Amino acid sequence: MKKLIYKTLFFFAASSLVISGCKKDFTNLNAASSAEVLTTREGMLRYSLALVQYYSTNNLGPLIITTACTSREIKGISTLANVIDLEAGGKNLPTDNNNLVNLFSSSMRTMAAAEDLINNAPTVLASDPATLSGVIANAKLFKAMAIGALATGFEKCPTQTDRNGKAIFVGRIAALQTAVVLLDEAAAAVATTAPSQEFTTKILGGTNFDLANVINAYRARYNLMAGNFAAAKSAAALVSPTSKSIFVYSSTSSNPGWNNLGISPAFRPRDYFGLPPAFYDMADARRNFYTTTPVFTSGPDILRTMAGFFTTQTSAIPVYLPDEMRLIKAESILRGTGLGTAADALIEINAVRTQSSGDPFGVNANLPPYAGPVDVANLLLEVYRQRSAELYLQGLRLEDNRRFGRPSPSDNPTPTDERNRNFYPYPANERALNPNTPADPAI
Repeated sequence: MKKLIYKTLFFFAASSLVISGCKKDFTNLNAASSAEVLTTREGMLRYSLALVQYYSTNNLGPLIITTACTSREIKGISTLANVIDLEAGGKNLPTDNNNLVNLFSSSMRTMAAAEDLINNAPTVLASDPATLSGVIANAKLFKAMAIGALATGFEKCPTQTDRNGKAIFVGRIAALQTAVVLLDEAAAAVATTAPSQEFTTKILGGTNFDLANVINAYRARYNLMAGNFAAAKSAAALVSPTSKSIFVYSSTSSNPGWNNLGISPAFRPRDYFGLPPAFYDMADARRNFYTTTPVFTSGPDILRTMAGFFTTQTSAIPVYLPDEMRLIKAESILRGTGLGTAADALIEINAVRTQSSGDPFGVNANLPPYAGPVDVANLLLEVYRQRSAELYLQGLRLEDNRRFGRPSPSDNPTPTDERNRNFYPYPANERALNPNTPADPAI
């Protein structure tokens, strides 16, 4: 089975290269053919598993590492040009920077593979509704995740691939709304027909991936990012606080954070989650969960050694962290209308702050209750502080930094700028081949 999965991964990676604006076709003679993969039941299952593995090893890494460098969670320390340029950011970030190119292209490949399943599974699995439910819901989830990754880094992005490499771009809020629709459809599919035990075991790893909870968690996340606060709060309330879903890695499919932050690191974590001094909380136990000693200095920055979910080649990475849901509820209450009071939001904030044990992943702040002013502006700042610590290196800080109105960077950012870009320029190879590529943002 494992050999067939690798063949399937080769197939969909090669077949979707044109999607990202690269028309080079790398033929692999051992790769599965489209007839094997997209027209048989076994092919649907292999392709579904390959989709999960591709996203977790190839798409998640660029989302975490690229945006974390831009939002100052980590610092580029390598002498490689792409790392130096990403660390500098600013108006002159090259459009062929390998990190931003990988964020765009890997997201487009994930999207293309998900679309293959969405388009073909209803015919191939027509006689097996339980397996069809799992395949479709999973594919719509990962297409939504690919769109979310693009909307995190880019001002505009495609929501549908084009086999001729001429995908249409839409504004990021419209893109997020499309992601929400996909997730709503996925949630409905699972609720109507529970995925088969075979699909849950073979594709999702049994208890390693709770599909219904993951779908609702991402519904909450993307509704929040899109400004749909009532929907975000409702979806967050559906997620079990004790559920634990993970991406699993092996010696042949390595943890992508470990590749960049662990062995021979190109980046190191900034101390205190990369927050400015005004946001430090010296007693926060999450500092020593996510990072450890030895400590290094790099210019004005204090850097630490990576810990948390990136300590080994095979360390699992959470698909989401349960306390993100509490913080989504708090933020939705504070930003929305008629969703609760500041006191209600404070209950959710303190549930995160004061947790000393019991988190499914061991991420416990162990702080005293919030003692500052209980008004919307100050509580939103506290939500941002808690998100920055709780959700460290989850690929969310750049979006958070913009959404919470943190100061925009200068054209030539200094070390005190909290981010060094607002959005990335579009990859040069995409612009060369796709006439629909928008103008680059100024910064």
